[in-house]
Amino acid sequence: MNGYQGKLLRVDLSSNSVNVEPLSLEKAVAFIGGRGLAGKLIAEEIPAGIDALSEQNKLIIATGLLTGTTAPTAGRYMVVTKSPLNNTIASSNSGGFWGAELKFAGYDMVIIEGKASAPVYIYINDDQIEIRPADKYWGKWVAETTDELLEEVGDAKARVLTIGPAGEKLSRIASIMNEKDRAAGRTGVGAVMGSKNLKAIVVRGTNKVEVADADKYKEVISGIMKKIRENGVTGQGLPAYGTAILVNIINENGSLPTNNFQESYFDEADQISGEELAEKYLERKDPCFRCPIACGRYCKFDGDESGGPEYESVWAYGSNCGVSDLTAILKANKMCNELGLDTISAGATIAAAMELVQRGIIKPEEVDGPALEWGSSEAIVEWTRKMGLGEGLGAKLAMGSANLCAEYGSPELSMSVKKQELPAYDPRGIQGIGLNYATSNRGGCHVRGYLVSPEILGIPEKLDRFSIEGKAEWAKVFQDLTAVIDSLGLCLFTSFALSAQDYVDLYNAVSGKNITVDDLLTTGDRIWNVERLFNMQEGYTSKDDTLPKRLLEEEISSGPSKGNVSRLAEMLPLYYKARGWDENGVPTEEKKQGLGL
Repeated sequence: MNGYQGKLLRVDLSSNSVNVEPLSLEKAVAFIGGRGLAGKLIAEEIPAGIDALSEQNKLIIATGLLTGTTAPTAGRYMVVTKSPLNNTIASSNSGGFWGAELKFAGYDMVIIEGKASAPVYIYINDDQIEIRPADKYWGKWVAETTDELLEEVGDAKARVLTIGPAGEKLSRIASIMNEKDRAAGRTGVGAVMGSKNLKAIVVRGTNKVEVADADKYKEVISGIMKKIRENGVTGQGLPAYGTAILVNIINENGSLPTNNFQESYFDEADQISGEELAEKYLERKDPCFRCPIACGRYCKFDGDESGGPEYESVWAYGSNCGVSDLTAILKANKMCNELGLDTISAGATIAAAMELVQRGIIKPEEVDGPALEWGSSEAIVEWTRKMGLGEGLGAKLAMGSANLCAEYGSPELSMSVKKQELPAYDPRGIQGIGLNYATSNRGGCHVRGYLVSPEILGIPEKLDRFSIEGKAEWAKVFQDLTAVIDSLGLCLFTSFALSAQDYVDLYNAVSGKNITVDDLLTTGDRIWNVERLFNMQEGYTSKDDTLPKRLLEEEISSGPSKGNVSRLAEMLPLYYKARGWDENGVPTEEKKQGLGL
């Protein structure tokens, strides 16, 4: 079927062997690719209850049906595994160019099994596939590793995916980096790679991705490019100011979490905004493969330079730590890129540590570095370094805020769901996103159903952010459509401009099939339910579909959202009903049969 290359690589690091296998078109049609197909395979191939950092876990790096085509933003890939942070089905998404290059090499995904006896990297150059020693790269930071691997393979056009020291040291919030500053950041996927002694994957390809109907495809691309360019978010806001354009917007809506969600309005937000970033630090835009939006930033600061930061990184190290020093935030962001840490979880964990110190729970004598005080520029940079290298108290922070706060007997101070740190929107001021946080299959997450789009930005229509009416149904539709976009290999930001019908038109033109919007959303529902069933197998129940106590019981004390708490308890039963699950959040037999599960 066009769009797919029809082959996957299965690499067993324990036996030092590589096999090329045919892609199952039956499963690909049912789950599309990327997040969907890889999630299905993880659910089938790993035993229940295994240790996520054991040899039994598998790491799947998967492209989508459209990855490597000329469709806008079609460069994305997914990393799917069992999460070492929370034992959920982990999936983390990255842009850049690596995903497209794997497709050009002729493969739809790589399945990594076992554990190497010593550090290795995988080299893929079309049909040439080798497992090579990587002892000399172990311990090195991301940029240095990338440069030296490109020199070793002697091909500047190759693409490098690697972990940093954080992944090697099995930090539960470690990321996988590609092209130095693109991150598969969430759910601790970097630690799984580190547990397998796998430092990097270098890929180079010379093939093309074929489409079924070239004329129809060209017509569809022309139409959706026009929509992306004419949309205010994808055609103006994001290109001009990057994702950090949201700082002022979310703050003006009283939902910018501040000092570990103790407040939801930051008086100095304008000092860390996308506008400030563009005026004082932006060197150039840094778009991903085939991306007309170009929200990526490349900045110079204090004699240094780096890719990013994104809105979430600015927030995590900014208002959430009480910091308004944008230069320090840029330094902390680069530190995450170099060490291979998830910026959201790293910044949020430092914020949690600051509150533990504020409340006298972490004692001063335990703080073997800069004082963990709100607003400290020095603290956010140095504690990121200590986390990445596992030094002193930094080793405890590197396990994430849920583990840190639990160790100090204060689990309620971790602003996380299913142990994954929440992103940059206070759900007390945006009700629907709170429902999405609570029900996200991978834990606290904004990109599994971005209800900020209708509740704040008014896309596709404006919803009352304080109301819960209809939010259950909206959450389901957004979650299902997002599962599809992730599985196609496109960027979620395209959804600001495109409708479900646009994705159907793309799918049909590339694949040669003739599906409908209902077919597409049913596939998203199928993907969501497979992930839910995996988590249930690992012991998750409806009790885990919740939010931190602070967000459910403590009213926002000031600002435009003053007086609100999350009304999750009212929305959750409606959500289960919208999903077709029973009152305990369990997919019924009828539901599973309807989805072919």
